[in-house]
Amino acid sequence: MPERTVAVASSSGLHARPAKIFVQEAARQGVRVRIRVGEGKPVPASSMLGVLSLGAVHGTQVTLDADGPGAEEALDTLVKLLSRDLDAGEAVDG
Repeated sequence: MPERTVAVASSSGLHARPAKIFVQEAARQGVRVRIRVGEGKPVPASSMLGVLSLGAVHGTQVTLDADGPGAEEALDTLVKLLSRDLDAGEAVDG
């Protein structure tokens, strides 16, 4: 199962607007994606409550994994998203 680790770039971490943008994009990927902090329990990346429960603040290293056809591409897309400051009001690539 492929995985990627990335630091959360959003100034407020994965809370409110950045979490919503991330969760919506994860749900669009068409593959099961999970996210975790450190060695913690992974949660579905498409679950708003799950993502918020991680408590990921700016700079937190999160690990994403995905399963199924298109997993690598899904991870690349989500890592690119988390590498941006989603609080900055940038347009989200669609």
